[in-house]
Amino acid sequence: MSGSEKHLQGQSPDEQDYLRYFRSYSFISHQRSMLEDHKRTTAYYHAIVKNRRQFEGKVVLDVGTGSGILAMFAARAGARKVYAVEATSMAEHARKLVEVNQLQNIVTVIQGTMETVELPEKVDIIVSEWMGYLLLRETMLDSVLVARDRFLKPGGAMYPSHARLFWAPIKTEESALRKEDYDRVMEHWEWFLLDMKNLYNIDMDVLSQPYMVEQKQKYLGGGEWAEVHPDQLLSAPVASVSLDMHQITIDELKAGVSGEGIVALHSQQPIEAICGWFDVSFRGSPENPADNPIELDTAPDAQGATHWGQTVFMIQPPLQPQVQESVSIRYAVFRREDYARLLRVQLHTRLASSGLEHKQEFGVD
Repeated sequence: MSGSEKHLQGQSPDEQDYLRYFRSYSFISHQRSMLEDHKRTTAYYHAIVKNRRQFEGKVVLDVGTGSGILAMFAARAGARKVYAVEATSMAEHARKLVEVNQLQNIVTVIQGTMETVELPEKVDIIVSEWMGYLLLRETMLDSVLVARDRFLKPGGAMYPSHARLFWAPIKTEESALRKEDYDRVMEHWEWFLLDMKNLYNIDMDVLSQPYMVEQKQKYLGGGEWAEVHPDQLLSAPVASVSLDMHQITIDELKAGVSGEGIVALHSQQPIEAICGWFDVSFRGSPENPADNPIELDTAPDAQGATHWGQTVFMIQPPLQPQVQESVSIRYAVFRREDYARLLRVQLHTRLASSGLEHKQEFGVD
């Protein structure tokens, strides 16, 4: 049992969730790492200040305000009132930041969760930076939808309003390196079995199969954070349907996000992994559309990744395409049964001409 697992023993589910998830957001260093992701922060800044007409005189709710940055953007864009809700002790720092920026007459920081807080009025706009790795990790979107259903006025706007997942085959040396690590571990296991037999006359081969499964999951069965260069992409991406933040329900999210698509490959280079990423759009609502729609894209970028990077799923052995090949990618993203803030991802990659395919379920921790 790891030290972190021992630390969770005896804790209630809510206490465990705080230690495993919320607690990290109470550190200034964690907030800094998000704020200095300027692609992220600038997208939110432009989505708010370049749509001043939509925010002016409005009541705004910032879900998971953290440092209070989005709440202050909304106040600077002319909002009449901003409620900034934060579950952790970061709320204390947010209050100080609001005061030193002389916005305390507009922004009220409330410490608590969206499931438990009360607001004195309904709101016109909800802003939130809720996205996790591969869009859905952390399940913070649930809290945003709770806020929407409890506090958003009819016709009110969600910022962001829409989100999509993307999947593309890539080349990556990391896939072969991870396979080499796995092979070394399994070779060591064979020597271990011989030692146990020769030194102690104990046959431990009955553990070989579960050990292989355990190590394959460790080295090849997880979605890995990566900064993928556009040159690694072997095709255009397969895109999910657009998730509408005004319409989607928590039950729909719990059921999983799935789909499939077929794309043409650019070359005959082996498919060594599937890369996943997301984008979100700030379009306002049908009743109050944004004058200047903004998009935040986490796709592979030669100028550098956002703090979300991309999530890479290794394919072993690699799939070798033929000339002018197309590839089918079928995906499904579910919450983990053991801890709903983490993900399990099912990927089925198939080459159209040869029928070669790879099916696997991965974890995203």
